[in-house]
Amino acid sequence: MMKNVRKSAVIAIGNAIIVLLCFIFITVGLWKVLSNSAFDFNLKQSMSGEPHEDIVVVGIDTESIKSVGPYPWDRKVYAELIRKLEQAGAKVIGFDIEFYSESSNPQSDKLFAEEMSKYKNIVLPSHANVEGDFSRSTTVKEGELITARSIEQPIPALRQYANRAHINAAIDSDGVIRTNWLQINTPEGVFPTLGLAMAQLAGVNVDKYIHSEPLPNRPRSEMYIKWDAKELNFETVPFARVLNGSIPPDTFKDRLVLVGYTAPGSDEGSTSVERHMHLVYAHANILNQILKQQWIQPTSSLVTLSIAIVMILLFGFLTWRLKPIIGIVTVFIVSALMILLQYMTFAYCDIYIDTIGAVASGLISYLGNIAMKTYFETKQKNYITKQFGRYISPDLVKEIAKNDSEIKLGGISKDLSILFLDVRGFTPLSEKLKPEEVVDFLNMMFNLITERALHNHGTIDKFIGDAAMILYNAPLDVPNHPYYAVKTAFEIQKGMEKVRKDVLDKYGVTISVGIGINTGNVVVGNIGSYLRVDYTAIGDNVNTAARIESSTSANQILVSESTYELTKDDFDYEYAGEKLMKGKSVPLKLFEVKGIKQAPASQKNRGKVS
Repeated sequence: MMKNVRKSAVIAIGNAIIVLLCFIFITVGLWKVLSNSAFDFNLKQSMSGEPHEDIVVVGIDTESIKSVGPYPWDRKVYAELIRKLEQAGAKVIGFDIEFYSESSNPQSDKLFAEEMSKYKNIVLPSHANVEGDFSRSTTVKEGELITARSIEQPIPALRQYANRAHINAAIDSDGVIRTNWLQINTPEGVFPTLGLAMAQLAGVNVDKYIHSEPLPNRPRSEMYIKWDAKELNFETVPFARVLNGSIPPDTFKDRLVLVGYTAPGSDEGSTSVERHMHLVYAHANILNQILKQQWIQPTSSLVTLSIAIVMILLFGFLTWRLKPIIGIVTVFIVSALMILLQYMTFAYCDIYIDTIGAVASGLISYLGNIAMKTYFETKQKNYITKQFGRYISPDLVKEIAKNDSEIKLGGISKDLSILFLDVRGFTPLSEKLKPEEVVDFLNMMFNLITERALHNHGTIDKFIGDAAMILYNAPLDVPNHPYYAVKTAFEIQKGMEKVRKDVLDKYGVTISVGIGINTGNVVVGNIGSYLRVDYTAIGDNVNTAARIESSTSANQILVSESTYELTKDDFDYEYAGEKLMKGKSVPLKLFEVKGIKQAPASQKNRGKVS
């Protein structure tokens, strides 16, 4: 009886200490590095890579510096740029270039100002002096705007004709830009960030950004940046080519133009999605976010603490109630589900639930209770080591070790058929569904895709959000792989007919699937590093398949000419025309699948691309 009382007291005291430690760890931000990494991961995995079509960047790149001359340039160059862009019908022009001092040529400053005076849609940047004494935890109160001591503005000759904006970067303690101050209060008034100023001039409704509720523990009008595209995803034209007229004027018609540095080593910063991003693209991402009306809403610290308490109690309970192997598997599953929940709510609802601290707290609880359980069961100094040895059987360890020895980096050149698939209409559907319904829908979709792919000898390379990449003829040889790739696509579209009807009847939302297929030589194998390896395919033919998919319309299957030639006897096709793909010098002929004729008559030499 005394032993049971003593045991219960030790367990109670031990868990009280665990709760206190976890509370301290979360409060002081011990898990901040992991939380930031998880946040960045969510951004990278959920980014579309397709910025708003109204955004175009005019870059001061190496080519332009060689053409126009060494930087800084005479300001008459900017006057000429404005004239060209305005003649082309640009809706808004925003400069990510500082004009804080008079140039060596006053006449050029005057010419620049005179050109600006003709228009009301030009934004010039200013820089607020806040970094020197800025601290999130001490000097800025939650719910109040960032206040600057002073602000550097363009020279008066330019300032009088420019719309104002700030280009300050909100840099986290690890040197990464994750947020942006939409507004900064200065002695000269409130300055919007460059992207917000451009959106306002374009007539975009920005009320949700100006009047948004403050983020937890953040000043008012601070926004998490929804990094949706990398540098290469934005349409960028060299400054010099705009000047010499080699860029078609339609490129800028009714578009929002950002002008900034894109030459290597100039005006770069570390972001959640790229470690060396030219900051004109940071402003482009902010502008893109506002145009798309996106807002990342993190949950409060109270939610994180509540989840942590639940995880601590749950994992502690599981430690004492379940056998070791079952317990650790359950803990792993629950932890994985929590991280999945974080990703799903972020990717599809723009809600960021920081579950890292909660999962870490649960694991601490599990390990702490394991230690106590070990003490009471064995009372041996080395029991913890032996106890952990019981969690993974020797046979399982040998099997894992065996598999590890077989994973080698490297690939082979091989003819493959590559299928890319994308679900359209998912975003409006997800807005009408609860998070768990979103998961159920995705699982239902992926079940259909997986079942048809595996039935037709395909290898699912990856699911990317609501898209998929499927390989045929790897890792195992598949005779007639072009036929099976097209057959898979046809069967998926057939299966989608019922799904589409059910979703339309239940939610009033139309969803569709676009599928693109290409056959050709690629490099396939284990690609990565000794820390992380993926079995995948890379090469120009993979990129071509992805671009064919992006060219499809609703419920359409398009194949390349190489796939068509290998399957034209097996399927009914309709010529879909030619399309010039990115990175290609000649247009590609595309064919639309209309029906299936027959199974292939012979397996000999089918799937070989000459």
